[in-house]
Amino acid sequence: MKRLPPLTAIEAFVQTARLGSVKAAADALALSSPALTRRIQALERHVNRPLFERRHQSIHLNEDGERLLAEVGPVLDELGQALERATGGGAHLRLRLGVLPLFASYRLMPRLPELKQLHPELHLDLDTGAGAVGRLEDGLDAAIILAREPEPGLYAHELGLNRVIAIGASKFAEGPEALADPGQLAGMTALIHRDLPNAFDYWREAAGVPDLHMAETDMFDSGQLLLNAAIQGLGVAFMFEMHLEGAHDERLAQLFGIAAESPYAYWFVCRRAALNRRAVRIFRDWLVGTPG
Repeated sequence: MKRLPPLTAIEAFVQTARLGSVKAAADALALSSPALTRRIQALERHVNRPLFERRHQSIHLNEDGERLLAEVGPVLDELGQALERATGGGAHLRLRLGVLPLFASYRLMPRLPELKQLHPELHLDLDTGAGAVGRLEDGLDAAIILAREPEPGLYAHELGLNRVIAIGASKFAEGPEALADPGQLAGMTALIHRDLPNAFDYWREAAGVPDLHMAETDMFDSGQLLLNAAIQGLGVAFMFEMHLEGAHDERLAQLFGIAAESPYAYWFVCRRAALNRRAVRIFRDWLVGTPG
């Protein structure tokens, strides 16, 4: 049997392959970039072939690297889990997750029974407070945020773009008070979430009325309160399609059938070093693999 390479070399390879960056992997393993590179080179010498394609400021697995990762990655994860169990750390796992209230209500909570069935050892502490990114590693392990793009240096996975629509009370969609033309919004109030400050601008461009101005704009930092204001007929909300679909409220309706592409998206983010924690990896892998 051929002698095995050092476990540290395999760990360096797997971490670099998963993060796609020597610097990020070095940070996660508390190594310098040259030290991590030496470990990868040692593994490449052991298997007698390169495992990465090295380009300017980037590194990518080649075909041999992809094959090796598929075989040793799960084994390394299982080894880590076995060690956690052996040291008494595998009985319960806890993830402190920052998440926006509407995402938690509409996208996360309905699917948590599936996560619990797959990983009964994982427990979640959900935090819907503001400023989640600033509290990573200082109270939070990971967060789900709404942004154009996450801060540089974070591990981030995009959870999907969403289109902006006009959401109003059902009476504005049908009946004697129904709105027939976007121009009728000029005398009404725009209801806007602070995390989507340009939502109305995107929508009016898609509607073909770029010069349309509504009478007033009311800002909210709570999506649920914004929807409640729309239900009461206090204005028209400009939010994502998923917010209307998730509400399941017959008192709300999409107006005019117009949807605008938005540069904003939901993202799963954490410090790169946090991916070394099994709770973070389990949740990330499940969330990314969950449709919708």
